Amino acid sequence: MNVAFIIQRYGSEILGGSEYHCRLIAERLAERHNVEVLTTCAREYTTWKNEYPEGTDRVRGVTVRRFANAQMRDMAAFNRYSDWIFHHPHTREDEDEWLRQQGPWCPPLIEHLERHHRSYDALIFFTYLYAPTVLGLKVAPGRSILVPTAHDEPAIRLGIYQEMFGLPAAIAYNTEVERRFLTADFPIRAIAEETVGCGVDLPQQTHGRGRQSEEAPADDETAPSEPATRSRWAPAARGSAFKRRHKLHGPFVLYGGRIEKGKGCEELVEYFSAYHAEDGDATLVLMGVKLMPLPEEPYIRFAGLLSERERLQALEAATVVIVPSPFESLSLLALEAFAVGTPVLANARSEVLVDHCLRSNAGLYYGSRDEFVECLKLLSMDDRLRTAMGRNGRTYIRENYRWDLIMTKYERMMAKVKGRISSEA
Repeated sequence: MNVAFIIQRYGSEILGGSEYHCRLIAERLAERHNVEVLTTCAREYTTWKNEYPEGTDRVRGVTVRRFANAQMRDMAAFNRYSDWIFHHPHTREDEDEWLRQQGPWCPPLIEHLERHHRSYDALIFFTYLYAPTVLGLKVAPGRSILVPTAHDEPAIRLGIYQEMFGLPAAIAYNTEVERRFLTADFPIRAIAEETVGCGVDLPQQTHGRGRQSEEAPADDETAPSEPATRSRWAPAARGSAFKRRHKLHGPFVLYGGRIEKGKGCEELVEYFSAYHAEDGDATLVLMGVKLMPLPEEPYIRFAGLLSERERLQALEAATVVIVPSPFESLSLLALEAFAVGTPVLANARSEVLVDHCLRSNAGLYYGSRDEFVECLKLLSMDDRLRTAMGRNGRTYIRENYRWDLIMTKYERMMAKVKGRISSEA
């Protein structure tokens, strides 16, 4: 099949969110289908500045067509407009203006879809929120599959999304929690619906956690552009390399992703400082793009934006992985932690994260600062508990998030969409 993915930004250096999710799926489907990614020239989402060159590119074996944005985002002005529109009566024209201000605003991408949509058997749109999805789904709804990555937030209550969720021929939900939310609140008319999520690799662990596999080569430095070779590297080898490289001694807890207030990081720093004040001996390590200041404390370390390989080394080396975001539709951070046998401590305000913890029995969740402190003390001190949770997490991934399971669901949805197109021709 000829398949197009439509996503707001795309690149091998984006290691989180719907963009990372989209890339992982696109790379897998490209092994069997002709895949193109249609995206903008933006590298980061706060301004949508055109940084990649326009035109065709290849990213890890996938063809990428980039289109220039017509404008940049003024975040301060957009936040003021959002505050107004979420709390006051407004018109449909006001919502259209909100969508334009949010960006990315990329008319050439939509024009490409209008001219060429019939050359694709399936159009797969990632994330409900942005203009390429809202406008692009109108072009050829019968060919379209939506991966919403949705959760309950003020934006999703705008009228433009009531209309949008009724358009796609198929919807790939991340979790049953997301599926229940969307089907209860929106007029879903898709001919195919699947709870899919994303595949996660289970690294080799032939000698158990804490020892190196015979197949793991010696540690060395890895450039950020080097492709990951997950199946070749034993978890213990990755863990020891990360600790040596970052001079970490003793237990540490890890967060990975955008380091910003909206992801719960401000609260995470506050809660972890309370844990440290009660004689907690772990270090907090944050990896990813820093979009907020961090306190200059010896027990808080910023590891920066890591290569995909070193990121996986960090996940395995961590004593506990913290997932502080109150808004998640899947959380690849949690799933990848489970895959390498590291327990998770998650924000209880996210129904998705609580569901992962309960179904896997591989994590705890907190609803307050005191609960965070007590859960972290328990996890950091109880080796047997962490080991048991690690085994449970790997089993959870094996039973629910293997790549063969995920790809079967995508193939099934695409076949249904193509079949309806053929029957209507």
